[in-house]
Amino acid sequence: MAELGVDADPFVLHLYAALAENERRLIGERTKAALSARKAQGARLGNRSNPCQAAALGREAQVAEADRFAANVLPIIDSIRTSGATSLAAIAEALNNRGIRSARGGQWHVSTIQNLLVRTESIAPARL
Repeated sequence: MAELGVDADPFVLHLYAALAENERRLIGERTKAALSARKAQGARLGNRSNPCQAAALGREAQVAEADRFAANVLPIIDSIRTSGATSLAAIAEALNNRGIRSARGGQWHVSTIQNLLVRTESIAPARL
């Protein structure tokens, strides 16, 4: 709703909120109906057999993706360091100025730079 601007009429905002709430309810109803239909067809829903294994596989995938992202960004950070930016804040500012997004698509901060550098130090060269 931020795109409506500061002069947006409260009544219009109320209408948009009501429409969004109605859509959320409709999505919930459609999801429940689809799941009920699948269950009626005999499909087994969920993963009751190996939740620990599924969680471990999910963590492995997240770690692998984080390692891949760090490996791709590290050369850019090295070039920024070479150009004279040595503090974590200066590196974050340089990445933001270049339009490079963090792993979650946001801005870089001192903590995200620090976490990435710690990750790259702990990654074995074979995993990069």
